[in-house]
Amino acid sequence: MSADWTRESAARIADAVRRGETSAEEVARAHLGRVETAEPTVRAFLAVLKDSALESARAVDAKRRAGRPLGALAGVPVALKDNLQLEGVETTCASRILKGHVAAYDATAVRRLKDADAVFLGKTNLDEFAMGSSTENSAFQKTTNPWDPARVPGGSSGGSAAAVAARMAPLALGSDTGGSIRQPASFCGVVGLKPTYGRVSRYGLIAFASSLDQIGPFSRTVEDAALALSVVGGHDPLDTTSADRPAPAVGAAPKDLKGLRVGLPREYFIEGLDPEIAAAVRAAVDVLKSLGATVREVSLPHSKYALAAYYIIAPSEASSNLARYDGIRYGFVDRSAASLEEVYEATRAAFGPEVKRRIMLGTYALSSGYYDAYYAKAQRVRTLVAGDFKAAFRDVDVIAAPATPTPPFRFGEKTDDPVAMYLSDVFTIPSNLAGNASISIPCGLSSSGLPLGLQLIADHFGEETLFRAARAFESARPFPSLNG
Repeated sequence: MSADWTRESAARIADAVRRGETSAEEVARAHLGRVETAEPTVRAFLAVLKDSALESARAVDAKRRAGRPLGALAGVPVALKDNLQLEGVETTCASRILKGHVAAYDATAVRRLKDADAVFLGKTNLDEFAMGSSTENSAFQKTTNPWDPARVPGGSSGGSAAAVAARMAPLALGSDTGGSIRQPASFCGVVGLKPTYGRVSRYGLIAFASSLDQIGPFSRTVEDAALALSVVGGHDPLDTTSADRPAPAVGAAPKDLKGLRVGLPREYFIEGLDPEIAAAVRAAVDVLKSLGATVREVSLPHSKYALAAYYIIAPSEASSNLARYDGIRYGFVDRSAASLEEVYEATRAAFGPEVKRRIMLGTYALSSGYYDAYYAKAQRVRTLVAGDFKAAFRDVDVIAAPATPTPPFRFGEKTDDPVAMYLSDVFTIPSNLAGNASISIPCGLSSSGLPLGLQLIADHFGEETLFRAARAFESARPFPSLNG
């Protein structure tokens, strides 16, 4: 009986392709077949690249037959969030304003995946310009949670998370500005990694908030997340914020966690945290303790101000970054406009409500007379938040916390209350402000059968520590995969 390659990890697929156990084309066809089955319900993809995927897979097979060495992701199907440039393919950021924009080059992370012989299945849905926590802000469609189609997959990288959870791809790339990888990973019961800021080049990632955005992988195993980071990470001269450090190697699975110091932040176990999530996280910490880790309470006293600071800093940077969408250089333009002012007005009217809200917030915060009162003060708070983490990491190696305050919520539940929606990222935002590494891994199911996520946070460039703790937990508490 042939293997169902949609149930296999990326590491297993790459190994099988390299050894000739299967062909990259067979793997690609299996996943494209899964897309045909699941996509009508999940709606994770904005574009499925069937022909080019099969062409790339055949090229990998030809490379193997010729005896040439294959890359680390040989024949592995990958889905890309549609704010990452893939040369020759439309890149929309799920916005009407970029409809018809065809990428002229590859993002560095995408090029590195190509060099590793990955196969691109398609571009995934997101909240418009990565602004949102539910993927309800896409201009084109709403992606559903594969665990319950009545619920959101999280956001903004909801399409990538849902594609991996629904077994349409073993790997996907997303971007994380305030939790946009970890929150949907938690909601969809998959692994989601936000690397250290600067670990992965942002060249070719369409910007939301440049000092916060970071590209990272979704996967169904921690090993696959580490494998993806080993490929896409590392210094890039095309990105001036790229750290001059090599990508971490995958490494062997740990046998135990002896010597690992785990911190529990008292400020994260607060009123408003769902009791089932609190219980699941504490149970997960008990597992880490049983594997040899020591646990102590830590304090991150300024984390309560992180959400407010973020929603000044991020919209301010978005206001600046999105000023380039003016109908003159690229993207949507209203050809009926009679003057330059009408071009601007008609073009920017194509933005959705959430994007307009954040542009206005950011423009106000940066305006004369308000910059010092809002933006400058928020940046000082950011420094305090980062300092809290630095102090904590003098005493612990990794911090364990909830990834989200609630399980996946229903469509429409929070769309009329932006503040309630913003609170979905209350536990993930501090890591973006500080720029450190963090990962969300599944740690249980709610009483309703919905995934719950454990967030592990490490100091800057502490991904190896994250992988050690996460892989040990994963081995001790395997998470049930989604059937069907």
